[in-house]
Amino acid sequence: MDFILDNQETEQKFQKLLSLIKLRKNGDVSLMMSQKGLKYKLNWGVSLIELREIAKQFDPDHLLALKLWNKQWRETMILASLLDEPEKVTEEQMDYWTKSFENTEIAEQVSANLWVKCKFAFVKALEWCRGKKYLVHFTGIHLMSRLAVTEKNAIDEMFEPFYAELEVLARNTKLHTIIYRSVIALGSRSALLNTQSVELALQMQQSDFEDTVKLGETLYEELSSPYFKEVWKTNPNKNL
Repeated sequence: MDFILDNQETEQKFQKLLSLIKLRKNGDVSLMMSQKGLKYKLNWGVSLIELREIAKQFDPDHLLALKLWNKQWRETMILASLLDEPEKVTEEQMDYWTKSFENTEIAEQVSANLWVKCKFAFVKALEWCRGKKYLVHFTGIHLMSRLAVTEKNAIDEMFEPFYAELEVLARNTKLHTIIYRSVIALGSRSALLNTQSVELALQMQQSDFEDTVKLGETLYEELSSPYFKEVWKTNPNKNL
C-alpha cells in the first residue's frame, strides 16, 4: 500500500505522540508481555489505559494513523487503531493490517477500536473466518463477537452465516477461547440466535475432537441455562 506520510503537520503530531509514549514506558511490563508470547518489533510496555488517555489528546486523523501503523511498534499500532477515522478506512487497509498481525493483543485492539466501526465490518469478519492464517481467523471471530455486542440494530440474519464458519473453526483448539466468547455474545442477542447457538453447541458435541466436544458441552450448558430460558420466555426480542 502506498501512502503519502510526509505532511509536516502530521509529522509534528507523530513526534509528539512518540514523546508521550516514551514518557510512559515500563520495562517490567514489556518484559512480562514478551515472556507471555506477545512479541513486537518494539514494545515500550505502556498500559492500554494510558494509551487511550494519550489518544484523547488528539483529534482523529487518518494520515497520522497510517504513519503510526507503519512504525510497527506496539504502542504506535494501538494508537493508530484509536486515532484512525473509520469512514476513511478501506477494505485494502483492513486486509493489509489484519494480515500483518503477529499476536492476539493487537488483533483484539484493532478489531475493537477500529474495525468494528468500519462499514466493511460484517463482510470482513466473515471473509477472515474463511481465511488461512490463525490470526486472521482469530480477528474474524473477534470482530464478529464485537459486532454482536455493539450493533444493536443489526438484524439476526446478518449473523447467521457465521455459524457454519464457527463449526469448522472449532476444530482448532487454539481458537476455542475466542469462539466461546463469540458464541456467548451471539446467543445473548436474541431468542433466535440463542437457538442457533445452542444448535451449534450440539453440533460441536458430535465432533471427533475431544476438546471440541468439551467446548460444545460448556456452551450448551450455559446457553440453555434457566437464566437464558427465562429471558427469552418473557422477552423473546431482548438484546442482553
